[in-house]
Amino acid sequence: MKSCNQCGKCCIKYSDGGLSASASEIEMWELFKPEIFAFVRNGQIWVDPETGMPLQRCPFLVLESNQPKYTCSIYDDRPEDCRHYPTHIDEMVRDECEMIELIDLEKPSEAQAKLDKMMADSRPSYSS
Repeated sequence: MKSCNQCGKCCIKYSDGGLSASASEIEMWELFKPEIFAFVRNGQIWVDPETGMPLQRCPFLVLESNQPKYTCSIYDDRPEDCRHYPTHIDEMVRDECEMIELIDLEKPSEAQAKLDKMMADSRPSYSS
């Protein structure tokens, strides 16, 4: 399994209404991160602050200039949905994650163990 190359596929795929935030995350944003909370409406995240309409892409996903690479401008304050992704190699394959290598498909149990170790600081490990 390769390291993340910041292709942005996961962020692009799930930022169109595919993410949620917990009530405690939203409360923390309201209290301490109003610039994030501005994009929350009725418990839903990534809503246009002016129109109230859902955004098609996370407003905090930033394409680096002159590079096919994305960064998250709220990385330390991102929702748990983002912190926990990816949870399983099947999910990565479905989402065309560029971290997956052929050997990972041939040895999925070993790949899952690598993924769990890689993501240990971000999420609980996946149990099959």
